[in-house]
This record gives sequence, structure tokens and C-alpha cells, in this order.
Amino acid sequence: MSNAPFGGGNPPVTPVALVTGGDSGIGRAVAVKLAEQGMDVGVTWHRDLAGAEKTAREVREKGHRCAVAQLDLADLPGGVDVIGALADELGRVDVLVNCAGTGTSTRLLDLEHSTVQQVLDVDLIGPFLCSQNVARRMIAQGTGGRIVNITSVHEHQPRVGAAPYCAAKGGLGLLTQVMALELAEYGITANSVAPGEIATPMTDQEDTDVAKVDRPGIPLGRPGDAREVAAVVAFLAGPESSYTTGASWVVDGGMLRMGPQAASHLTSDSWRRP
Repeated sequence: MSNAPFGGGNPPVTPVALVTGGDSGIGRAVAVKLAEQGMDVGVTWHRDLAGAEKTAREVREKGHRCAVAQLDLADLPGGVDVIGALADELGRVDVLVNCAGTGTSTRLLDLEHSTVQQVLDVDLIGPFLCSQNVARRMIAQGTGGRIVNITSVHEHQPRVGAAPYCAAKGGLGLLTQVMALELAEYGITANSVAPGEIATPMTDQEDTDVAKVDRPGIPLGRPGDAREVAAVVAFLAGPESSYTTGASWVVDGGMLRMGPQAASHLTSDSWRRP
């Protein structure tokens, strides 16, 4: 992409992207991909400072600046101030990718309120507040921008044992559509990316060669690589997606298309347990 903000600029400036949860997995892949596309990058981390520093090194190896900050999305609303601080450090913000997330593997009847609240804060309320903070800055800059929310296939379909996660991701998907409507007049687009099974630390598959993993229930026969998700995010974060907003981009190897087949080919009741 060109080194210019989405609304132009004289003289041209290097665009800045902020990526939450950029210390590993999809977040790291997104940060590095956006640097390859010509952006300076700010990344947040929750517990893995070493991981965030590794991401920063990879971004800098691409020839771009990288700022790093700790962000706990369960500490709301104050924690979101970190997003503004990163934008200030890097001088502007043109892209926000809400990637940080958490989940559960607990049946509905066994869930505690505190667990539900934490998942909703991290996966829904946090991205809402981060987007609000960044959108206000983008409007003040007057050059438009991009917001990309990482949801999940569970934005669209439920999963046993993941009630708060599904509720949050479904909510984030619809929130993205409202954002697309309300922010369009400012040249800001909002889209969601809904990954299926991706080889990341969250799925206990860090550094896994996805070509060597057998997944018969996924049409493409394997999990996804985080870089395959990052490629879709990069398109939505760049100038070539200027007429694309309010959509959910599924990256799942065909998983969501398997509903009727899964129903007819299951051979036990094991799906009833997380």
C-alpha cells in the first residue's frame, strides 16, 4: 500500500495500525502483515511481554516502527486509555484490529457470573470501547480509517460449552454492522473477520505445521494458519477495501458449510460435552 493515510495527506505520512492481542497467534501475524503493507504498528499484550517484544522485532525487521503496551481488557473502562497512549506515541491511528480475546469451556449450568462478565468484557465491551476511542481520533484526523474486529465462526454458529464466548462474538459481529453504518460518513469502514480453527496458542497448536494435521470434519482437511487470517485482515485494513464495510469475512476452511453433513455423520453423543 502507499505511505499515505486513507483520506490522502500532504505531505504523505506513514499509516499507523493498532493491534490488540498482538503478542502471539493471529495478532502477531496481523501486526507483521500490516508492517509488510507499509504501516507502523502498535501492539498490546496482556500476560506475554516476551511475545509482544518478539512481535515488535518482526515488525521492525520490516522497516517500520512498533510500540508495545500492556492492556487488560477486563480492567474497564480505564484500561482502554492504553489505546490512546499508543496512538499518541506513534503520532496518529488509521487502523484498529481488535484481536485480543478469551473464552471458556464450561457448560451453561455451571458458569459463574464472574466468568461470564470477564468474557463479555474482553470479547465485546473492550472492543467496543477501543473502537469508540479510535473512531473519535480518526474523525479528528479527517482522513478516514479502518476497524477490523476478530470474531469467530461462533459469531454465526453456537458451540457447546462456549455460551459467553458465543454471546460476545455474536454481539461483536452485530456491533460491527452498527459501527459500519454510523461511521461511514467519516470514511471509516468496519468489518469483522471470523476464523475457524486456527493453529495458535489459544488452540494449543503454537508453531504447528497445519499441513500435517488431519481434520476430516473441515472440507479443506486441516486447521488454518494465522497468516491466512492475517491476509484477509490486511485487505480489510488497506485502501483497496474502501467500498467494503459491514461484512463478516469467514476464514474457516469451509467449516460452517458442514452443518447438515456433521448432523448426519456424527456417531456418538460426545458432542454434548465441551
